[in-house]
Amino acid sequence: MKKPQPQSLPSESKMRRELKEGIVAGIGGGETVVRKVLLSYTYVAIWIFLSSTVIIYNKYILDRNLYNWPFPISLTLIHMTFCSTIAFILVRVFRVVDTPCNMSRSIYLAKVVPIGGLYSLSLWFSNSAYIYLSVSFIQMLKALMPVLVYSIGLVFKRESFNARTMGNMVSISLGVAIAVYGEAKYDSFGVLLQLSAISFEATRLVLIQILLNSKGISFNPITSLYYVAPCCLIFLIIPWIAVEYPLLKQTSSFHVDLLVFGTNSMCAFALNLAVFLLVGKTSALTMNIAGVVKDWVLITISWSVIKDTVTVVNLVGYGIAFLGVAYYNNVKLQTLRSKEIQKKMAEIDRESSLMLDVRNAEILGVNNDADHS
Repeated sequence: MKKPQPQSLPSESKMRRELKEGIVAGIGGGETVVRKVLLSYTYVAIWIFLSSTVIIYNKYILDRNLYNWPFPISLTLIHMTFCSTIAFILVRVFRVVDTPCNMSRSIYLAKVVPIGGLYSLSLWFSNSAYIYLSVSFIQMLKALMPVLVYSIGLVFKRESFNARTMGNMVSISLGVAIAVYGEAKYDSFGVLLQLSAISFEATRLVLIQILLNSKGISFNPITSLYYVAPCCLIFLIIPWIAVEYPLLKQTSSFHVDLLVFGTNSMCAFALNLAVFLLVGKTSALTMNIAGVVKDWVLITISWSVIKDTVTVVNLVGYGIAFLGVAYYNNVKLQTLRSKEIQKKMAEIDRESSLMLDVRNAEILGVNNDADHS
């Protein structure tokens, strides 16, 4: 019988290289790339459609020249009541999703309530702006969102100062300023409302990172509505009683059209589910990039269907802001990709080390058998 020859241990660097090549080659298994891309585009299309529908629907209801129901607080209250009810049924009755196990009363009051207050102000002011401004112009103003999120992040020390990033923020602001200058139907009060809405929303996004994400608390849109929508209802009741309730009592507008407001509320709730689908299946950055596409879609619809006036100066200004936002999203995308690659390589290193130990043990076992033969 031929005596088995002892095997030499392969060099560690060579084995690691072979293992990494094998693991990396296997990463793309499962769904094909084409199918993933098609699914991502489908999620983006659904979100863009629902988001655009809600915006245009709200504009239709609130605009004095269209449905003529200029009560933005009341509209927001209807949305929050509907969303709170559906979210409660889904969470408590059907148990579609689980609530965070670490959500106590003290955490709720200290961390969720401030976010709910900011969200109510953001919705109130943004809906109010539709009474005074065109849909296209509002989308142009929304290009300031990255500027405000970055600036507020600096204040709360969630972002580090970077001269190139700040320069990009200035270019976005300049583009929006040009768009404002070229607006044919400029209204100072409407611009103030929309800028306030963006400021409250940007602050809310930063506080979500500080108060919730940093503490390991995360919401999907259903649990977010379950916790936040009741806060919005409470915060909005006071201004509603003081501002809109007396006006509603004096007019026949107090009787709500169930068809119009029911379908409008359903669209608002469906939009939240679409956000969950888009972010859950892709990423928050994908939604930000898709938001840029959505803005152009709304500007086109506003100009061609609603017949809002869009000037050349508007487009030039927004074009500059658009390039700045696109650059900002691209930088974020590259950063995320770099972190993802580093994370995957760390996992590969751990797995290759484990496989290396196993192979070495097997080879040593074979050599021991050969020595005893």
